Amino acid sequence: MNIKNHLLLLLTVCLLWSCSQQSDTRNLKLAHSLNAQHPVHLGMLEMGRILDEISDGKMTMEIYANGQLGQERDLLELLQIGSLDMTKVSVGALENFVPEMKVLTLPYIFRDSAHTWSVLQGPIGKQLLEKGSKYWLRGLCFYDAGSRSFYSKAKPILSPSDLEGMKVRVMNSQSAFDMVNALGGSPTPVSFGELYTALQQGVVDGAENNAPSFFTSRHYEVCKYYSIDEHSTIPDALIVSTYLWESLSEQERKWLQEAADQSVNYQKKVWAASVQESLTKVQAAGVEIFHPEKSPFQAKVQGLYQAFETDPELKQLISEIQNLGK
Repeated sequence: MNIKNHLLLLLTVCLLWSCSQQSDTRNLKLAHSLNAQHPVHLGMLEMGRILDEISDGKMTMEIYANGQLGQERDLLELLQIGSLDMTKVSVGALENFVPEMKVLTLPYIFRDSAHTWSVLQGPIGKQLLEKGSKYWLRGLCFYDAGSRSFYSKAKPILSPSDLEGMKVRVMNSQSAFDMVNALGGSPTPVSFGELYTALQQGVVDGAENNAPSFFTSRHYEVCKYYSIDEHSTIPDALIVSTYLWESLSEQERKWLQEAADQSVNYQKKVWAASVQESLTKVQAAGVEIFHPEKSPFQAKVQGLYQAFETDPELKQLISEIQNLGK
């Protein structure tokens, strides 16, 4: 984003914030880059409904979807300076601001869905959400963003060797770069909003994401092979600016946290239904779905864990995650 556009965006957000302060109702501004049909957006709508209900209308949420106020990095920066109240970002993007989050982006760190949620909704998840406070980004909850798998234009990805020579779009995450490199592909950063065109024009040969995002982005119109290798299970995080958090009364904080917590279980159900619907619809549109053997992928990425051997805190955190529930 250039300086002129950044200043215009900042002015817009400031005007929105100013308008929200002109009544006794606390109206929170939440912006994100997903479209309004995405199950994570639906989870945030449910949070807004719950917040309005439990606060008896004293706290409300206004949600700006579709990247209206910027992409993930832009929105995190706006939170850090107090010009936006809340945002939803992938933990893959958040790790660039809160380094401890990178443990959640490691490929195959979670055994299954039950293990994932015992981490995210338990003490480990709470600890990680609070880590962002020192960077002015306080986490409220994690939302289900499913497991990420590869999709491609020319051929299915059935083993790591199929990725050799392929330009694979990755989010702006060092972990994602390292993973695709380890698997033999060429990681190429492209913003999600520009990815459809990048796939269409051959800037990249494929990408990786969860099924609902593959469907709602319409990337299935370009990529006809979806290989469910589930290499990473990277949640979304709902983040509140510490500038807002510190301005809230104790009661307002309780309302906000309760609304976030209650919305998670609803969002998980919506997500599960969306995964099945998305896979059915992309198949109907001509996409071939594959379930490759995961062990060759797992073997290729084991070296990524070695990078944490020199960081005692993160090494311990990884151990706690892996051993939870065993």
